[in-house]
Amino acid sequence: MAAIERAAERSGLTVSAWVRGVLRVAERDVPSGDVRRKLAVIAAACLHDGPTGDIEQMNAEIEAGYLAAEPKPRR
Repeated sequence: MAAIERAAERSGLTVSAWVRGVLRVAERDVPSGDVRRKLAVIAAACLHDGPTGDIEQMNAEIEAGYLAAEPKPRR
């Protein structure tokens, strides 16, 4: 407990805040779900032949679409 108190103090946190933060990081780093199922989903997705193109052109087309949809200012 003393080591935890020192770590919390070095971080400028209460023990409870330090522990909550450490637990959040630990939870994020633990994989969830079945790894084999995730890999199977990725493999299946790779079989699809979706539209692709130059990223700069695609971004320009998306931006142009957004700009065309913006309401014109009233005069």
